[in-house]
Amino acid sequence: MQEYWEIYMKNIDGKVASVLFNAGISMDVEKFKYIYTQVAFIKVKLKEPDGRGMLSSSNERSRISYLEDKLEASLIKFRIGKYVGRIISDGYVTFIYYLQFTYNWQDFLNFALEDFADYEITTGYSQDDEWSYYKNLLYPTPIEWQLIQNHKACDLLHTQEDNLEIPRFITHKCFFKEDNSKESELKAKLEELGFSILEDIKNQDGYIGFKFMRIDKPFYYDIDELTLYLIELLDEFNASYDGWECDVIKA
Repeated sequence: MQEYWEIYMKNIDGKVASVLFNAGISMDVEKFKYIYTQVAFIKVKLKEPDGRGMLSSSNERSRISYLEDKLEASLIKFRIGKYVGRIISDGYVTFIYYLQFTYNWQDFLNFALEDFADYEITTGYSQDDEWSYYKNLLYPTPIEWQLIQNHKACDLLHTQEDNLEIPRFITHKCFFKEDNSKESELKAKLEELGFSILEDIKNQDGYIGFKFMRIDKPFYYDIDELTLYLIELLDEFNASYDGWECDVIKA
């Protein structure tokens, strides 16, 4: 299993939340759900949350980071299961695990939490054969995934000293899910919106699609608004959005 972690922001029960999750484990869920059948949590009440209920002070950030390290060490020591994610929201940090066994859960907690008696901490576990918490709470929706990829691309452009506020040609890709009978209608709609239709393409799974481009700004907010609109639009024509790219333009 590849260790591959992603972090993103979302809304949970009307509250802003920072979600860190093990994306690498997603390819093995169908295998792991028969081995690790219990979902477990460790919920820590923050002492100094900011106005949004998130981590604020550097001191508490260090302590929570140390706690996360202790939990990882305890996980290795007792071989109790797999760490799959962490949520920071509403003044709490919640660490989420999937367990193979529960007989040594308390030993795991005693070792990991011995230095954190000054924190209010609640723990527990329950049956989750289908890994619902991972799939529905931690794992991002297609829209959330697109925002993650947008910000990665913007961050990469920024490291190359790109001026993200400068409009330039941005090329997008889409693929038809199964039926491409609405392809001509989709292309006409995109042209109506000012896009130029480029070459047809096919992905590794054999799905057909095409590229299209328009002059826009690749700045975070602008590209988020555009790609979310395109996801919704393409879905109406039985197509899926598959990302964007552009040239670097330095200030």
